[in-house]
Order: sequence, then structure tokens, then C-alpha cells
Amino acid sequence: YRPGIVHRLDRDTSGVILVAKEEKTHRELALLFEQRRIFKEYLALTAGVLDRDSDYIEAAIIRHPSIREKMAIADDEEDEEAKDACTFYEVIERFRGFTYVRVLPKTGRTHQIRLHLASVGCPILADKAYGGRDRLLLSEIAPAGTIAAENDETLLARQALHAHRIRFRHPRKLEWMEISAPLPDDMARTLIALRRFRSPR
Repeated sequence: YRPGIVHRLDRDTSGVILVAKEEKTHRELALLFEQRRIFKEYLALTAGVLDRDSDYIEAAIIRHPSIREKMAIADDEEDEEAKDACTFYEVIERFRGFTYVRVLPKTGRTHQIRLHLASVGCPILADKAYGGRDRLLLSEIAPAGTIAAENDETLLARQALHAHRIRFRHPRKLEWMEISAPLPDDMARTLIALRRFRSPR
């Protein structure tokens, strides 16, 4: 272990990361992650509407058999390469065709939140790997014909996933710490558009 970033976010995911200034703290914080004693909260915007207000998604994860950069849900959870994965979600707001959701991963597998939400039919917006699209345009939210081509804009050019809050007991000070990052502009702008054009009738 060396001083520096204790955990990583997926590329194009915004939000909080932990950085240790010296080696011993880095080692102790890394151990807290391994022991699942660091609590992480994410915010996400999905295509599709989650039907339950809150639920657990439990599905083991393996490397994708043919696409090296992707992960996949394991068909056989007894597969020795399959890693157990559990994600809790809570719906914040529903729109016609979209959901704003709070996500609390109980495990920390690669691409876990993105893959789990996609597996229940609600991929994260502008997530090319698991949703098939790498951007979201205003015209895709607004009713047909209401946005002229010259007034169209890209709302999202990366997956709408944000590491909002992290909470842990500091290994040296033995105090509980909570660090949060505000919703980034692109997700905030998308929420404004969803509330304008896609509020439930």
C-alpha cells in the first residue's frame, strides 16, 4: 500500500473518493473497504421505471465471456469465478420512462451498480456498456416536435452515476466521518428536464 487513492470509481462516474496522505492510514482504510465497513451511497438516473420503492438486487458477477471491458451476471452462482454481489436501492423520484434512485451497494464488485440496475431492466442513462447509448439528448425527453434541432442539447455525455456520500469510522481518530459531493451539473440539468417533460401524469 502507498499513500494515495484508497478506492476507485468507474471511469465517468462522478463523486467522492478517499485519498490517504500516508501509508498506514491507506492500509487501514483499505482494510475497512475489504471488511465492508465503509458505507457508500450513490445517486443514479435510469432508463425504465423501477416498480418497487426499494429492494435488494442479489446476483453474482463474473467477467464477461467475450467482452474484456465488461462484467456479466453469472448463470451459475456456484461457478468458482462468480463473486457474490448485493445492491440495495431506494426510489427517490419516478418519471414517465425514467427513475431517479439512491443506491447503496453492500459489496464492491467491478461495475456492480451499473450491471445490477441493467439486469432488472433499468440501465443507467448514457451508460454505453450496459445501456447501449453513450449520451442523452434533450429531444429524447421532450415530447416529439417541441425541441427544434437548433435548440437541442446533450444533457448527458457519460453515465448518470454519482458517488454522493461516504461514511466510515476513521481508523486513527475513531470518529465517524461523513463526506458528500453535490449532484453534478449534468445530472442536475437532466433532472430539471425530466421534471419538466416527464413528470407522472
